[in-house]
Amino acid sequence: LWDSSRGSGGGAGQSQSNWQERARDSRYNYGLDGFNSALLVLTAAVMKADGQVVKSELDYVKRFLLQNFGEAQAKQNLLVLRELLKKPVPVRQVSIQINSFMDHAQRLQLMHFLVGIARADGHLHRSEEDLIRKIGGYLNINPRDMATLFGMHQGPSVENYYQILGVSKSASDDDIKKAYRKLAVKYHPDKVNSLGESYRKSAEEKFKKISEAYEAIKKERNLK
Repeated sequence: LWDSSRGSGGGAGQSQSNWQERARDSRYNYGLDGFNSALLVLTAAVMKADGQVVKSELDYVKRFLLQNFGEAQAKQNLLVLRELLKKPVPVRQVSIQINSFMDHAQRLQLMHFLVGIARADGHLHRSEEDLIRKIGGYLNINPRDMATLFGMHQGPSVENYYQILGVSKSASDDDIKKAYRKLAVKYHPDKVNSLGESYRKSAEEKFKKISEAYEAIKKERNLK
């Protein structure tokens, strides 16, 4: 999702995204750089929301950290995460801080990652869903977008395709088309070009899921 070593300019360590520069501001400092710390705090909150931390969730987080921060930083982050898992998590405070320096596209990416953690063990527990929806509220993510994010982590089904588009099965054909066009604009990979290759790749995957859902619904309804 967030690439700490590459910007739109290329080489490792050469440039960093705007959110990373802002994250260094002391207002967002929780022990590491601000965004890094905020990410780990919310990760810890979701991982222990159902009262247990399972290997599949930890593996999901490890893959994310390695992909986006490199081996050395990933190891440091995992040590910090281990300590955070033992402590109370200031979810509201951290979420409000994030909301003040991340734009909407970035917040959607963050929420997608959190949903992925909760889904990593193959089950979405009610406590996990409730917490993620609460965080989404703090980050000003509307319920329709939350439905889309949850739907992206579920298996293929007609019901899930409608959920991804954020509409009911009773929605009109025009409403289906409008919902798709709106999501296509909101999740288009071009919106995150400046945030690095990894962020764009994640956006491309979500955009693909939205397109697949729309095509499946079109086929079901015989839409042109």
